[in-house]
Amino acid sequence: MKRGVLIAFEGIDGTGKSTQLPLLAAYLRSLGHTVVETREPTEGEYGRRIRALYTDRGQVSLEEELELFIQDRKEHIQNCIEPALQAGQIVLTDRYYFSTAAYQGAAGLDAQAIFRRHAFAPEPDRVLLLTQTPAESVQRIQGRRGEELNDFEQLDQLEKVANLFASFSQDCIVRIPAAKSIEQVQMEIREAISPLLAEHGGAC
Repeated sequence: MKRGVLIAFEGIDGTGKSTQLPLLAAYLRSLGHTVVETREPTEGEYGRRIRALYTDRGQVSLEEELELFIQDRKEHIQNCIEPALQAGQIVLTDRYYFSTAAYQGAAGLDAQAIFRRHAFAPEPDRVLLLTQTPAESVQRIQGRRGEELNDFEQLDQLEKVANLFASFSQDCIVRIPAAKSIEQVQMEIREAISPLLAEHGGAC
């Protein structure tokens, strides 16, 4: 059986990842593909501990925070991502290790060292990096979503994160402007993955 396809949605908070991923999943299913939708942090033990940091990030050290993300990702790969890939399915994940490199890198850790610590993780076939200014993201979070900014979403933090995302140069990354309409962004996403679908063949 041909190995599946791993597509990661990345970008700073408020770029529309959680909106665009289900739209792509529905499109792929309409073409006959079997699709797994997933996200990080997960709902597992480590993911729950990570979400507890949203309102009090200072309760752990940066190294401890990084270790939580790594352990959560190892479980995610073992329990969800790798089995789906082995079954020839298309996996769409809302965040992957690029987010860890960007967010924990912005907090003071070495982003390239974080990448090196993810040698265990399957490299995504495509990273859809949704881009917009941090100010636009904050406006979306507070305006459209009506939410308060958590500890990972402060403007000065997002600016550092955005700069790190902009510095990443892996071949799998496709940058997609996120400030356009939902429909326009979705069309660009479909264009970005169309070569993968051609390589992957017909329905899974």
